[in-house]
Amino acid sequence: MHSRLTEAAVHHREPVSGFVQPRHGQALNLLAGQLYFGTQAGTVRTLLGSCVALVLWHPQRRIGAMCHYLLPGRQRRDGSPDARFGDEAIGLLLQAIERSGTRPADFQTHLYGGADTMPGRDGPNFNIGERNIAIGCELIDHHGFDLQAVDVGDFVPRTVTLDLQAGRIEVRRGHSSRQAIRRIQQR
Repeated sequence: MHSRLTEAAVHHREPVSGFVQPRHGQALNLLAGQLYFGTQAGTVRTLLGSCVALVLWHPQRRIGAMCHYLLPGRQRRDGSPDARFGDEAIGLLLQAIERSGTRPADFQTHLYGGADTMPGRDGPNFNIGERNIAIGCELIDHHGFDLQAVDVGDFVPRTVTLDLQAGRIEVRRGHSSRQAIRRIQQR
């Protein structure tokens, strides 16, 4: 049995990668590689492991935005931007910000995710979460976003919800797989 979100993606009602356009007041669930920018959604939610979400809120214009990227960047770009990559996803958000007549500094900015989902493996190729965090921080600083909250790293998944009606961002942390392994080993 498919969830409504999975069925929507299968039937191409929502893009696999890129901007998602919800109906007014819709509770939207972003998948990796998807972005939202606007005032239409009721809530925007995503689940993060090593992926990172950049969440934006413009309190005066009540514009909300979220991107959920999988990897920091790619070696070769062919064709249009791909929101699965942090540098390109944030670039797409910057274009939307410009089209809206606002600036990055106008938005309250939050950065979440980047968990180490493969603890114990060393090297730059394995800790994708750490690399995702680094590109997010670099681009936030470079473009002058107003960074107000950060919850990154560690070994826990996170669910992030942007409530556009209330202008509130909520983060719920899951349990660490490392903690679960320790509990099993202690038995």
